[in-house]
Formats: sequence, structure tokens, C-alpha cells
Amino acid sequence: MIDIKEFICDFVTSRKESMFTVDIESNKAKLSTEIEGKSILVIGGAGTIGASYIRAVLKFKPKSLVVVDVNENGLTELTRDLRSRDGYVPEDYVTYPMNYSDYVFEKMFRNRGGFDIVANFSAHKHVRSEKDVYSVQALLENNVIRARKLLELLKEYKPQHFFCVSTDKAANPVNIMGGSKKIMEDMIMAYSNEFPVVTARFANVAFSNGSLPAGFIERIAKRQPISAPRDVTRYFVSPDESGEICMLACMLGNSREIYFPKLGEEQVMTFSDMATKFLKEQGYEVVECGSEHDAIELSENLRNGSKEYPVYYFGSDTTGEKPCEEFYTENETIEMERYGALGVVTDITPRPIFEIDTLFEDMNNLFNDAETKKADIVTLMKRFLKNFDHVEKGKNLDSKM
Repeated sequence: MIDIKEFICDFVTSRKESMFTVDIESNKAKLSTEIEGKSILVIGGAGTIGASYIRAVLKFKPKSLVVVDVNENGLTELTRDLRSRDGYVPEDYVTYPMNYSDYVFEKMFRNRGGFDIVANFSAHKHVRSEKDVYSVQALLENNVIRARKLLELLKEYKPQHFFCVSTDKAANPVNIMGGSKKIMEDMIMAYSNEFPVVTARFANVAFSNGSLPAGFIERIAKRQPISAPRDVTRYFVSPDESGEICMLACMLGNSREIYFPKLGEEQVMTFSDMATKFLKEQGYEVVECGSEHDAIELSENLRNGSKEYPVYYFGSDTTGEKPCEEFYTENETIEMERYGALGVVTDITPRPIFEIDTLFEDMNNLFNDAETKKADIVTLMKRFLKNFDHVEKGKNLDSKM
């Protein structure tokens, strides 16, 4: 297997070092002031972005680090990774496999008296999470409803910095995941009178947990065909860069700001192009098939040592897929000069808290009604988000290989 980090540098991001190296170096003193000796809570820290954020902030020696995630195995690997590096881990380092909306989390939080820095990475992040009324309710409960419970707790124990991760899919959203994160953005900004609030939208994280590129590794290991859309373009950052974006936004950002990476066309590629490059780098000849069935049949030859690798590249036809991505809308105020590699959405006017209250009441009414359909939830979201352009196509990504 090739070195994934090297492949990302050579063929995905087209850069040997992080795009944020200069911004981090030029703001080193400020980062040290904001992090060194502070207590940090990271929610969703076992995922790719949360773990990368942790590795970024540990370089500035916080006093304590508490990591919460429902993924017990992921927390175990995080700890093994941190302990196996030649780097700083505070004496007060604890991981908790728990849900941040549960009573035991609140009990732990209160007993610690809150934290100086709180960063929330817990979220449904995949467009494929949108299927039917049940999956949509679960997505909104995680991305919005549970997140608000945390915000109410932070009103009592005000942090110096609060960060909650967003996505580029929140800009002019077309899928429910992106729409839920736009609601999240509006919701956290409504609390910015209580404590500082910052978020970040950024591109796909190359080979992150559960992503399509990470699936390429699994398919090759299992000698299974690779399937990918040929008409969907995406911006990509490396896993390390994803954590650095969040650290810079969290520690340096002014309240009511949204950060995003300044990426150019050289960082845009299709998943099919990435799959082809990935296979060729491992010595395979790519064979494009006309259907999933043909690709599966041809994959039997891989078990006999064939170097012809079957792929099925298709045109996207599932609900929620956006052909290209964007980081901000034409109605948002953008500042591009403050940092070398980061742009900032500024001058955000928070929505009144009563609008958030009304949305939650309407959501709860829908969720408590056994007759509620997915379309009813979409209609509610469109009332709250004026630029939510969701189109139901009757297919979701679980119908794909």
C-alpha cells in the first residue's frame, strides 16, 4: 500500500507542506497565549477532523484535554496515536466514550466547572445520511437539537472560545446535511451575545474516515471494484490541514465569523480522477466497466493476481449531490486579506433567538407526529432557510456500490 500522506501531497492537494504553515507561524505568539495552560474540551474528537484539531492544539501545550466521542474504538486509537508520537500530552488527559447530549456528559462538564475552550466536531457529515424520515430526523437531532443542549450549558459556563464545525455544503445548501449545518450556523450565532462563537466551512478532507477515497483503500484490500461519480468536483484539504483550519478559526477568530480555506482550481478534482490516480500509483491498469455488475464480475480476476482493476464511473443521479462546491454566498461579506490561506465571512447579523425557538417547536411537532414524511421536514427547512434548494430525486447513495 502506498503512503497515503504522500499521495495526498503529490496528487490531491498538490503541495508538500500545509497551506496554513505561514499563518500558524506568523500567529504563533497569539496561539500560545490562547492555548497554553488552558483547559480544552473536544467533542467528536475521535473523527478525522477532531483528531487533527487535537494534534494541532497540543503543540501549544494546554493544561488539560478532555475528549468525548461515541466511538469507543476511535478514542482508543486516538490515545494510542498521541502516546506513540514524540509530542506533548497533558497530565490531565481523559477520553470519554459518551454522547454529549446525555446526562453523564452534563454531570462531567459541571463537575469540571466548564472549560476555557470548547470545540464541537460531533455531526452527521455524509450526504448519504439523507434517506427517509427516520434518517433525516436522526441527522437533525445530532446536528441541531443536541448541539443546542450544549449551547444552553455553555451559557452557564461561558468558554473563552467556542467552535462548532460547519461545512462548505452549508453555503447555498442543496442537501439536508448541508441545510442542517446552515441551521447550526444560524443557531450558534444566535448565542454569540452570551459567549464568543466561531465556525469554519471547508472542503472535503482527503481520505477522512468514512469518505469515498477512504473506501478506495478498503476496496483494494478486499479486492472489490471501485465505484465513483465522474461528474462531481470537490475541493480537498489534507487531514492535518482540516485540524489546522479549525484551530486557527477557534483561537484567532472574532465572534460571529465563519472561516474557509482560500483554495484555487488546482485543488479541484473529481472522485473518478482521484480513484484512477490512486490505482495507477499502486501499479494497476484501470479498466472502466459499463455497470456495477460488470465491475463485480471482473473483480474476481483480482483474486488471481490480475493487475487490471475494474472501476465503474457514473453520472450522479442521487438526492442531495451538488455538482460543485462553494464556501460563501453572494450575500455574505468576505474578507480575504487578513490571513494568507484563510478567508473570513464577517458582519454576520445573528437571527433572533425566538426564530430558533419557533424552528425547534415546529421540528419537535413534526418529529412527534407519526404521519410526518421526509417532504414535511424539507418544507420546514425551506421556510427557515430561504436559499435551501433541495430537490428530491427518489434515489440515495445507499443504492450505489
